Amino acid sequence: MSACNKSKRSRKLFDPDSAIPFKVSRSKIDLYLECPLCFYLDRRIGIGRPPSFPFTLNSAVDRLLKKEFDIYRKSGESHPIMKEYGIDAIPIDHEKLDDWRNSLRGVQFLHRPTNLLIFGAIDDLWQNSNGELLVVDYKSTSIYEKITSLDKEWHKGYKRQMEIYQWLIRQNDYKVSDTGYFLYCNGNSNRERFDARLEFVLTIIPHVGSDSWVEGLIFEIEKCLRESTPPKPSSDCEYCAYRHAISGYNISNI
Repeated sequence: MSACNKSKRSRKLFDPDSAIPFKVSRSKIDLYLECPLCFYLDRRIGIGRPPSFPFTLNSAVDRLLKKEFDIYRKSGESHPIMKEYGIDAIPIDHEKLDDWRNSLRGVQFLHRPTNLLIFGAIDDLWQNSNGELLVVDYKSTSIYEKITSLDKEWHKGYKRQMEIYQWLIRQNDYKVSDTGYFLYCNGNSNRERFDARLEFVLTIIPHVGSDSWVEGLIFEIEKCLRESTPPKPSSDCEYCAYRHAISGYNISNI
């Protein structure tokens, strides 16, 4: 094995000559949809976008929600908010839930035609009375308006995220409902005082997903990875626009 190939594998980059399945996460699929060039530079060359700031408050909300729903999971009961929204389901104590929630493992499926190992970590899993699994995704924010629908431009990514999870679980031979749920937690900043406490309004928003687009996109991603030259950037990619804007400057003299 050449030093170049060893370096690529140690950095988890795509090697066209390797027979080892190449892992592609749900977030990297989203990166490809945002900008094929940024995806190629990240997964093939090893030049990633600058990291964003960690959403530590959002992560805390996620952890607490999981703990809370696990209480009802162990007792086999519906959470009160599920009853409030008339959802005929319970949080299921699934044997693979711990793995599927783990960001390093997640729900995995080897797409053999491309040799790409697709994976993604879910937040929660419910089951309805028909025995279908329901994918649940937690979201948290703090805005003044009441959250009743997912109609913003960035919500398209949320819906794709859920549909990829639905596809992954189906590929693992489980019966999955087309309907998934977003549990949205909206922090209330209208209180007169903080008092070391942040209160949330919880809303459940259903989404009827379709995963028919997923496999075709996997073939498209594999084709992109195998190209010897980088693809063109997306016209609205801010990162590529920034790279282009500074390319004519000698920044060593700044």
